[in-house]
Amino acid sequence: MPKDTKLPYFEIGEALIGTGAELAHVDLMIGSKDGPVGQAFATGMTQLSAGHTPLLSVIRPNLPTKPSTLIVPKVTLKKGVDTTKIFGPAQSAVAKAVADAVEEGIIPKDIANDIVIVASVFIAPDAEDFSKIYRFNYGATKLALKRALEGFPSIDKVLEESNKSTHAIMGFKVSRLFNPPYLQVAFDTTSLDFVLKAVKELPQNDHLLIEAGTPLIKRFGTDVISKIREVRPDAFIVADLKTLDTGNLEARMVADAAGDAVVVSALAPVPTIVKVIEEAHKTGIYAIVDTLNLPDPVPLIEELVAKGAIPDVVELHRAIDIENTEPRWDSIDAIKKVSPKTFIAVAGGVKLDTIPLALKSGADILVVGRAITGSKDIRGTAEQFIAKIGNPEIDQFRITTDGSD
Repeated sequence: MPKDTKLPYFEIGEALIGTGAELAHVDLMIGSKDGPVGQAFATGMTQLSAGHTPLLSVIRPNLPTKPSTLIVPKVTLKKGVDTTKIFGPAQSAVAKAVADAVEEGIIPKDIANDIVIVASVFIAPDAEDFSKIYRFNYGATKLALKRALEGFPSIDKVLEESNKSTHAIMGFKVSRLFNPPYLQVAFDTTSLDFVLKAVKELPQNDHLLIEAGTPLIKRFGTDVISKIREVRPDAFIVADLKTLDTGNLEARMVADAAGDAVVVSALAPVPTIVKVIEEAHKTGIYAIVDTLNLPDPVPLIEELVAKGAIPDVVELHRAIDIENTEPRWDSIDAIKKVSPKTFIAVAGGVKLDTIPLALKSGADILVVGRAITGSKDIRGTAEQFIAKIGNPEIDQFRITTDGSD
């Protein structure tokens, strides 16, 4: 073996290919025989478990592939037909994919005898089409090998995709904030029947957030979050508690009700705000600091950042009771200088004709209440706001993430 050929030590690859019952999902390890992958290979061949008997991949009987590859079935093999799917199309597909990976230079030919592969293969019990089983597992294995040896994905790719991707088989979206601007529709009413009807009318859009307003939550408690979730399972739901005390408790209440964000008042004691932020992040939800009636929010944000309690969103909020005054958006730049990763929401004074100014001022989330919820055509009005914001949706269910996809 040439000295300049470096053996892979412990590389991991994954790929999902195909559709329907024959969909193939392959996880694999590739590395040197004298490393952890070699140890796993030997252990897998000698320590068997019922229904998950490992087998060597062979192109045909009596012709195993190189590098030597051990197939481990993910699904318990209970019937003879299950065994046939593995000891047939899947076994051959993995072997051929490995051989072709060598031929195509994905795996250097001169190290084929020095490394081994352990491939975990998924075949659904209701898979029936042997041709698809072969083709999908061939493609998944070769792609997983390529990704493993190229180090895909990079950590930068993982961070880029983590908020904008959702597992295709999970069946629902988990909305995260990553691509502003957004429209947040606020329901500041005490009629639950109206809210649920209106929520159903809102357009499906990744850039639309739903706010359970303070009056609504005061009337029905955080249970209203679950009610909204029932009619809009994929929605990003903000619970506007305007917490003033018991910060960790109220943040936990929102998380337990399947909310996505909790709102704490900027007028609360700083320790309370810190507890809201810490508990929100502990439970995987967002913390929003509402600056209603706070003349200058910048010193507060500076103090929170110094304590390591960084709010996900700072909301610059003009109250309904003083709606005849001009909104104050002049502190957006200063807040973003203090906390660059914090989103800025603006509430009060946001109308169709003020959207360009709000966006130009640096707003990331435009909170709109009665201009939408009081409209005779809630869906149509919301669509006008979304169109004015002009931010296209992202396909969260795509399964290809290589390159720039």
